[in-house]
Amino acid sequence: MQKYLPVLSQCQLFQRINEDDLLSLLSCLGAVQKKFSKKETILAEGSKARYIGILLAGSAQIVQINYLGNRSIMAGVAPADLFGEAFACAEYDVIPVSVVSSDGCEVLFLDCARVLHGCSCACGFHQQLISNLVRILARKNILFQQRNEIISKRTTRDKLMTYLMQQAKKANSLSFDIPFNRQELADFLQVDRSGLSVQISQLCKEGALRAQKNHFVLSDHAKERYE
Repeated sequence: MQKYLPVLSQCQLFQRINEDDLLSLLSCLGAVQKKFSKKETILAEGSKARYIGILLAGSAQIVQINYLGNRSIMAGVAPADLFGEAFACAEYDVIPVSVVSSDGCEVLFLDCARVLHGCSCACGFHQQLISNLVRILARKNILFQQRNEIISKRTTRDKLMTYLMQQAKKANSLSFDIPFNRQELADFLQVDRSGLSVQISQLCKEGALRAQKNHFVLSDHAKERYE
């Protein structure tokens, strides 16, 4: 666990907690470390919501599959990111999504009950931990609203441009990378991949953007139109 302290110190859950205290805190929380291979399920839809996951290495995706078998990517997960915390805090009987390893990863699991209710040792940093968790839940609620803004758009073009504008604002630049390939982007936007490719090509021809794999550059004209 020692080698992952730099990653954990970047995790929002441990903000304002000294790195020297982290190992003691993880012991207090009964932390369990696990490895997952590529495409392996980390948390399965339908399982009981009990644990908060923290990605230590690799990458993962939060996905949902509807009754027709269509996959939607809800979010990507990078090192130091949390997942499953909202469902665990809400004490969901079953998790409505799955978390899947993208390319092999390592995960730290925390028992949510221990996070929320403290311990007999009355650790001085435990209150800070709970405060951090509340802040994370609030921020993710905002991200959820932003995704709803994307999905609510009627056309593939409007969904795409709304998403790209959000990414540009996040990067504070009209030139940025996104965390998805084309199929993953289609799954995230809940659109057909071929239709998405047509719209990207058309927007490039119109001069609204430039696209190379997962790198995009928006034009000033596109910014003014879709902002």
